Amino acid sequence: MASTLWDKGGVSDALMMRYTARDDFRLDQRLLAYDLKATAAHVRGLGRIGVLNADEVQKLTAALGDLAVENAEGRFLLTERDEDGHTAIEMRLQDRLGDVGKKVHTGRSRNDQVLVAMRLYERDAIDEIATHAIVGARALLDLAEREARTAMPGYTHLQRAVPSTVGYWAAAIAEGLEGSLFSLAAARSLVDQSPLGGAAGFGVNLPLDRDGVSKDLGFARVAVNPLASQSSRGIVEAMVLSACFHAMAVVRRFAWDISLFTMSEMGFVKLDDALTTGSSIMPQKRNPDVIELMRAACSVVVGALNEVQTIVALPSGYHRDLQLTKGPTMRGLDETIATVSLVPRVLKGMTLDRARLAAAVTPECFATDKAVDLAVAGVPFREAYKKVAAEISGLAQGDPLASIDARTSFGSPGNLGLDELARRISELEKSFAVA
Repeated sequence: MASTLWDKGGVSDALMMRYTARDDFRLDQRLLAYDLKATAAHVRGLGRIGVLNADEVQKLTAALGDLAVENAEGRFLLTERDEDGHTAIEMRLQDRLGDVGKKVHTGRSRNDQVLVAMRLYERDAIDEIATHAIVGARALLDLAEREARTAMPGYTHLQRAVPSTVGYWAAAIAEGLEGSLFSLAAARSLVDQSPLGGAAGFGVNLPLDRDGVSKDLGFARVAVNPLASQSSRGIVEAMVLSACFHAMAVVRRFAWDISLFTMSEMGFVKLDDALTTGSSIMPQKRNPDVIELMRAACSVVVGALNEVQTIVALPSGYHRDLQLTKGPTMRGLDETIATVSLVPRVLKGMTLDRARLAAAVTPECFATDKAVDLAVAGVPFREAYKKVAAEISGLAQGDPLASIDARTSFGSPGNLGLDELARRISELEKSFAVA
């Protein structure tokens, strides 16, 4: 194993080292670009306060730039010999620059080093999720506009309830994704503050340029109290994963609906063959596996969130327990990115059977309209309700679109409010660095 950053002589137990290092080298591979970027900002900050001279800053930043290129090209690979990415960076700087490389860690701890790398990584991941959520919401709004008068039943308790439209259903999913953007924006705001300069959680006896380093890394602000920063690790990750859950819960509902709509018994939607798989034994089968996995994926995020939440029952300060929050955080973010990104593809690959949708709006769907009409005519609503209930079997078929057109309050099937939803999504888009 490479020398550790904390080596002070003596021999560490090999089994203990493997147990504590775990798979950190694999996880840190994903953080390496962020760690290199933050290290370069730290070096420039040390130069501004005179701890490093101009020549040392130039050599260190040049070497870090070279390592960044090697990492981007897949040539800077961490192995089990590296305790973590921080060790690997520092050892490579020492190999290339000798004593100058040994100066890079001045005024810094691995604690704030991993914090800043995670914050930079999480910020980018949140922006990517938001981008997919926005694209998906807009695709749903497009569908809502196209199918605003495509009749279908509205359901409660999985039973036909009242006449509705495909456009109304699509707008509901779009607004769900719009709501998830609020959660993502809140998580991003919490992440978007620099913990660098806090060292092990108690600052250092140097006038570190924390504000300058924060601006260098594009953070919105500096996290003030280093102990609070160290103690926030895991709690912040839980908030990030909670925001992921918000988006994934909406996508799970979308996937569940599509699963039902594609059943032979409903037949409202047909998926392109490219979105289905076949049975290994039943020749007739085309299975909506991608939809089912989108439905299940929310559980991966819930599991990651629960894992992180149970780890962070800790006193103030850094504890090695927090290392174990890194894996589930990455797993939850990966699952969210992969799943939310599929919403537009599914929408593009589904065909509506408008005749079957309309035929499913059967006479009992008009019972509520009939009761309301009687109430408007002067019959007390509770009496009207009972009268219609007694006549359900004899109700005549109504006009679905007439029922829709009668419901014109803002946001209802006859007045979807799509322009307002689009405006809100555009406003929320400003909270993210979206592509």
